[in-house]
Amino acid sequence: MLAIFGLLFLVMFFRILYIQVTGSVHGHDLVKEAEAKFNKTQVEQAERGSILDANGVPIVTNTASYDLFAVVSPEASAGTKQKLHVSDPNRTATILSKYINMPKKDILNKLKMKKPDGSPYYQVEFGAVGKNLSHSQMQKIADEELPGINFTETTQRFYPNGMFASNIIGFSQRTENEGIVEIVGKSGLEKTFNKELSGENGEVNFSKDKWGYIFPGTEKMITPPKDGDNIYLTLDKTIQNILESEVSKVDAEYKPKSIVAVVADPKTGKILASTQRPTFNSQKNEGMNTSWLNRLTETTIEPGSTMKAFTLATAIEKGVWDPNATFMSGQYTVGGRTIRDANQVGWGRISYLEAIQRSSNVGMANLLERIGDENFLNSIAKFGFGEKTGIDLPGEATGKILDQYKINTVTTTYGQGSTVTPIQLIQAFSAIANNGEMMKPYVINKIVDPNTGKVLKNNKPEAVGQPISAETAKEVRDILATTITSPKGTARNFASQEYEVSGKTGTAQIPNNKGGYDWGKGKFLYSFIGMAPQKDPQLVMYVAVEKPNLKGTEYGSEPVSKIFNAVMESSLKYMNVETDMSQVPQKEPIDSYLGEKTTDIVKELTGQKYEPIVVGSEGKITDQFPKKGSVVLEKGKILLKTKGAVILPDFKGWSLRDVLKYKELSGINMKVVGDGYVSKQSVPAGVTLKKNDAVQITLKTPKEQYSKKK
Repeated sequence: MLAIFGLLFLVMFFRILYIQVTGSVHGHDLVKEAEAKFNKTQVEQAERGSILDANGVPIVTNTASYDLFAVVSPEASAGTKQKLHVSDPNRTATILSKYINMPKKDILNKLKMKKPDGSPYYQVEFGAVGKNLSHSQMQKIADEELPGINFTETTQRFYPNGMFASNIIGFSQRTENEGIVEIVGKSGLEKTFNKELSGENGEVNFSKDKWGYIFPGTEKMITPPKDGDNIYLTLDKTIQNILESEVSKVDAEYKPKSIVAVVADPKTGKILASTQRPTFNSQKNEGMNTSWLNRLTETTIEPGSTMKAFTLATAIEKGVWDPNATFMSGQYTVGGRTIRDANQVGWGRISYLEAIQRSSNVGMANLLERIGDENFLNSIAKFGFGEKTGIDLPGEATGKILDQYKINTVTTTYGQGSTVTPIQLIQAFSAIANNGEMMKPYVINKIVDPNTGKVLKNNKPEAVGQPISAETAKEVRDILATTITSPKGTARNFASQEYEVSGKTGTAQIPNNKGGYDWGKGKFLYSFIGMAPQKDPQLVMYVAVEKPNLKGTEYGSEPVSKIFNAVMESSLKYMNVETDMSQVPQKEPIDSYLGEKTTDIVKELTGQKYEPIVVGSEGKITDQFPKKGSVVLEKGKILLKTKGAVILPDFKGWSLRDVLKYKELSGINMKVVGDGYVSKQSVPAGVTLKKNDAVQITLKTPKEQYSKKK
């Protein structure tokens, strides 16, 4: 027996010695398995960085959200007096259906779900409708005190402005990887800068026993998380909101196939605002499948007559521009093919200046003869067409300038055949607005590490060429302004009552899937690229509306001008740019309307694109403002005095001059407070005033009206 036990002891001794030396049994690493059992690691998630506008106003941040789940197994309540599981499924389903987008019947089915073996689940979830609940939603459900209904707190991306430059900013989604839930960018800047925004997760290491208690004498080893970087954009929230509002109005009214609009600073290349339709709302998960592509940079277009601005600039720069020289408009034959002006027949023999004003395709073809094909193509390349701008946005397209045949070069002079991107047009137009110096566009102002405050990236304005001289740029601006001020101009709808505007309209044919082009009213891409104020442009803007549903008497420039005019004027006022209207559109002086029938004159003036305001309610016209012989801008107000009670108009946006004149003509008791433009009136529009009624009109300066909100 002693020998047997001695032998067993020796075997056990050598076995223990072997285990101590090797640390493994049957291939199992005992050290690692012990560490795995008792040493625990808890991930400390980094906070995703914010995206802010040029003034530091948050555009994208993080917020707490809540995921709903229900404990349905009675085991959860075993040994307690409390109900910790769903004890009344019918009542629970009835109440939950008020707060989540799921019918009572489906909720009830969830609560009664069984495993394949027929046993109940311990807990169930409610899919997408039960995730990402806001704090207010969670609180309302919690206040119902439903047994078994619980929440897990998570973090989600918060887009407080909803549909706000969505195709630039993009969106992110919560994803789960090895039990760790992370927010991952899926498009736009959220995707491109996902690594910078994500930061680095930290961790906490500690040892605990099988009951979950930390071993005595041990300490937590903490590696703190590094929060994601904050990205500051060049976008200005105020200008962006103005743009979104006006684009939404036109989108609702005309229901076009698409809209793209962008506002930029020509002196720096900063993109101040950009939007498109269709787009999406990341906060509400609306339209997420409609359009992920950013039309500003990722899609190409045939630019139409906006390209004529660069053909004109090339002719002036090469010294071959003669505004008074003439040519025969209507048609032009090249390589056996005939190109025509938009009206198919032309306007007879006209000057090259009139060709720009009327947007004559034939005029550009004749101008190309003076420029020379090689000179023209070299100039277009200097303006950056056919090459990426290098803007800090993903997926930028290149476009293509066709030059294989003579006809390609001819059609490129007026923007057909060759393709460009809207951002290329903005970059090229910056040279005209910025005295010949072309500025590279960008949307990221700086990237900041919130952990240290260190600026990791700081973009500065960058000139990328000088395709034309300052003298040429000034002359181009002057000539393009006449497309707005001349009676022959195609851009008369873009006249501003506050600022001198210079720019070029475009009506481009759209290729179809049959190898040709669509044709007919409302079947084109209508656009305008413009700047203001003309003498020293502070903003450039491009707007394109594709296939709008036009009314019977409307032209394609109508929806485009509604966006451009409102955004350009409001943005310049917000920037506190002084108005300058020394250059008045060339309209005929107005006539005298005294003694005329009010309804007839109102109809006549409306047809001439004025805004007639009737001061009174009956009879013929007894007075007017302005007087006979005055020149009034398109959409300018003409006050017509009649007899009868005064029906108050909507004064919002009126100048002090117009308000005071209305007060004089109407004779009503009006108290005018402030300066600038009307922001509020004490009596609403449409009210018929009695003899002794008083009205207070409050005006604010542009700076007061468009000052930044803190």
